[in-house]
Amino acid sequence: MSRTTAIIAGLTLAALAGDAGAQQSQQTYRDSSGRVTGRSTTDSQGNQTFSGPDGRTTGRASTDSQGTTTFRDSSGRVTGTTTGPRR
Repeated sequence: MSRTTAIIAGLTLAALAGDAGAQQSQQTYRDSSGRVTGRSTTDSQGNQTFSGPDGRTTGRASTDSQGTTTFRDSSGRVTGTTTGPRR
């Protein structure tokens, strides 16, 4: 699996596993050698912010009341969506 594919897979799983009722939480992603490849922060509303290993924001994800998660790049452009169960 390529590094980019692993990062996307990790971010997608993090977005789908987020708990909207939880307080802010942070997750660190590492490659098979233990190097940090990125981080995510989930706020109390379930919105996620993703950053690279340098700390710069690389994107955001938010889930609406219908269960659709929208992914945006660091400039706010929509890069994808996924639909899951309602929260």
